[in-house]
Amino acid sequence: REIETPRQIERRILSSLTDRMEASADKFDTAESSYERVMILATGLRSALAENQKFWSALKYDLIESTNALPEDLRARLLSLALWVEKTTANVLGGTAGVRALVSVNNNIAAALSEMPLRESA
Repeated sequence: REIETPRQIERRILSSLTDRMEASADKFDTAESSYERVMILATGLRSALAENQKFWSALKYDLIESTNALPEDLRARLLSLALWVEKTTANVLGGTAGVRALVSVNNNIAAALSEMPLRESA
């Protein structure tokens, strides 16, 4: 059994959610009719978007906790991203935005979570 750090767990969950959204992103973003988009949403994309929104909501509430140890400027930037994800998800569900931007943000955050923290030289 392996033990994961909270950061590794967040990256794993975010990567899984992103994979689920990415599976439908191109089809959804290039759909020529709202009927096609509704059908893509109904076949799994809506569920993936909802789970992604839950992840970002949990992150948002963690970021506003006074016990959060992240630097304040990083917390503010991540909080801003969480709010953007909420708005963009609503726009995707409303048919006025594409999924690719959400996938891109998630991929960038997952990559940042994968990076090893810098070690200070002795």
